[in-house]
Amino acid sequence: MKRESLDVLRGTGNVFRDLGRKNGDAEQFKSILAAEIIKSLDKEALTVRAAHQRTGIAAADFSRIRNADLARFTVDRLIAIINKLGSRVEIKIRIHKNAA
Repeated sequence: MKRESLDVLRGTGNVFRDLGRKNGDAEQFKSILAAEIIKSLDKEALTVRAAHQRTGIAAADFSRIRNADLARFTVDRLIAIINKLGSRVEIKIRIHKNAA
């Protein structure tokens, strides 16, 4: 039996960029922020309604975040939600030039 070789492709660490998304870096950043919001909700066992009562952010927004429906959110809005949940965001940026 003949085995076909499979080429293994290594990702960049950003699935959105790897899939050719136009704003892959921004989408990755929004996903990271959303994951931190979800971690905070889970850590404190907050339902979306309890999170709404605590922060004033609509329960529907917390549901969208839990469902990774992030199209309506900007980075600054996600950071504001993290702040209202009692955490702060520290950002470190590394710029890499694209290979020509």
